Amino acid sequence: MQTFVKALISLAVIIVAARIGRRFPTLGGLIATMPLTSLLVLLWLWSDAPGDYRLLEGYTRGVLWGIIPTVLFFLTALLLLRRQLPLPMVLAASFGVWLAGAAVHQYFLR
Repeated sequence: MQTFVKALISLAVIIVAARIGRRFPTLGGLIATMPLTSLLVLLWLWSDAPGDYRLLEGYTRGVLWGIIPTVLFFLTALLLLRRQLPLPMVLAASFGVWLAGAAVHQYFLR
């Protein structure tokens, strides 16, 4: 039941951000990049392992450095969307750039 409640809350955050993004795209983007997901994950980690600050610290470090591959994803998407390339191509290229950045991220954070 606890996992079901976590999933519902997480889904609600995503749906609200998407609905706001449909009406106000830049505000929806801002909401989507807010640390809402990270906040939820911190709360879920804390509820599963109360007092495990090493777990929370490791997660937070990963999020902080994970911003770089995420920025690369959106920069790639923005540049390719400006060229009006097909969305599947934009997403594939952006994800490829993110994946390369994520591999470097994991290499250095081991």
